[in-house]
Amino acid sequence: MSETDDTLREVPLDALHRELGATMVPFAGYAMPVSYPLGVMKEHLHTRERAGLFDVSHMGQVRLYGDQAAAALEGLTTGNIIGLKPGRQRYTLFTNEAGGILDDFMVCNAGDYLQLVVNAACKEADLAHLRANLDDQVWVEPLEDRALLALQGPEAAAVLAEIAPETTEMVFMDARVVAVDGIECFVTRSGYTGEDGFEISVPAASAETLARRLLAFDAVEPIGLGARDSLRLEAGLCLYGHDMDTETTPVEASLDWAISKLRRPGGSREGGYPGAEVIARQLQYGVARRRVGLRPEGRAPVREGAPLQDGDGREIGRVTSGGFGPSVGAPVAMGYVATELTEPGTEVTAVVRGRERPVTVSETPFIRPSYRR
Repeated sequence: MSETDDTLREVPLDALHRELGATMVPFAGYAMPVSYPLGVMKEHLHTRERAGLFDVSHMGQVRLYGDQAAAALEGLTTGNIIGLKPGRQRYTLFTNEAGGILDDFMVCNAGDYLQLVVNAACKEADLAHLRANLDDQVWVEPLEDRALLALQGPEAAAVLAEIAPETTEMVFMDARVVAVDGIECFVTRSGYTGEDGFEISVPAASAETLARRLLAFDAVEPIGLGARDSLRLEAGLCLYGHDMDTETTPVEASLDWAISKLRRPGGSREGGYPGAEVIARQLQYGVARRRVGLRPEGRAPVREGAPLQDGDGREIGRVTSGGFGPSVGAPVAMGYVATELTEPGTEVTAVVRGRERPVTVSETPFIRPSYRR
């Protein structure tokens, strides 16, 4: 590890990861499992074929209480939070006054409160942002005593049904309190892999018991951050701090769909969030660059940071995520290119260690998602 163990925070399953032979690495201030003895490639394919269990307890979990919590949160985000029905979840964005993305996160309407899951590297800043901008009628509660597990893959639903039958009623983006093997959990039917699956917020004291119960199923293997990254990349999902950041707007990041229709110009609750005027102009007039999928030629991956050029050798963008896609059987990447070059099939060039590599602009996702809608 590049940081000493005593400078890193531990997730509740730290001892279990080490018992399972995980390779631990620093990530967002935590010691996290990047892979297990199965290896990244097999972990990836196992998740696509059966079911993988991920520990994502480094993520920030937050509850907002108060009658005006939805309206207050809506004033900070691009989404329709007021209209989010009880038992449903939505992906949305915090933005700054320039329209840049402060974080992307999930928000659930749990009836008596809103439950948020924010990125690990952003959670302290997100908490400060919420506390600074929500009035005293909204109570912000970080959930420091909970772990977060993700069960993903085509057999995830059958596995979870064995110990939480109620989950069979849930569809994509449903959220509810569920007893999982007798442990009260907050469960959503969602994930970060492109596969059907669930995210399970569990009391930290019960996390190891639940993880061991799930790993006892033949279909389930522990999966590390390495495979999580290749799975989300194949699914065309952004990683905050890489594919988007405070210098990137939702329109540039091709996340227009995360701007709810009624928050757009002409909508019944248009604007009203930081950077709304900037984003409205971009929706109307366009932007100079956009995030796209990229398919490098050959077998070698094109990694983050590689410059992209047009046919005249002019730099027109940069790769923001790249690697080998085990399910695709070829390298895949995402990055930003000049808007006039965003049409799928457009040929560009990546410069890798001084050598030019042909790359084709592609639609995302690179695999067909299997969410249960």
